[in-house]
Amino acid sequence: MSEVFVFDHPLIQHKISIIRDKDTGCKEFRELVDEISMLMAYEVTKDMATETVEVETPVAKAQCRRLSGRKLAIIPILRAGLGMVDGILRLIPNAKVGHIGVYRDPETLKPVEYYCKLPFDIGERDIIVLDPMLATGGSAVAAINFIKARGGRNIRLMNLIAAPEGIKAVQDAHPDVDIYVAAQDAYLNEHGYIVPGLGDAGDRLFGTK
Repeated sequence: MSEVFVFDHPLIQHKISIIRDKDTGCKEFRELVDEISMLMAYEVTKDMATETVEVETPVAKAQCRRLSGRKLAIIPILRAGLGMVDGILRLIPNAKVGHIGVYRDPETLKPVEYYCKLPFDIGERDIIVLDPMLATGGSAVAAINFIKARGGRNIRLMNLIAAPEGIKAVQDAHPDVDIYVAAQDAYLNEHGYIVPGLGDAGDRLFGTK
């Protein structure tokens, strides 16, 4: 079974409290999602492989550590996942960015892929799937299915806020995918919203209704 990591860092929790506030405007919401994603990326990538290299400083030669091995791909789930990309890219600017678009068929209620563009070498990369909200888990499960079908293997899921129902759905479908969240909330309401949550992350990021 995969692990769930809930971040309790004071800076992350402070910023989460602000994006939960219904009075937080679009500009500030977008900036905070970006900042939270960057802070979370430190923890999500803490076990990336490094190698020792020799660097010549202005004073002497030094033995230093640099990233080695497989490279990183970040895959936002459209559209809300886009709000988490730039914060990670500021830390790891060489990461490749793929995109996955998923919608729910109104008749079958099953997730349908409408867009998928991944790095050609996705099977050789460490992968972080991004989506601010993990509610039912349907989109995340489907997105991970699509990535695996194209050769992706070493996958992690990063969410700002998650419901227990979504966590269980991902763990049941993908027990090899660890989940990283800034907050784990109580439950989903009858409309599929996380409670207390923060509403629709996509609408709040992009100023739509």
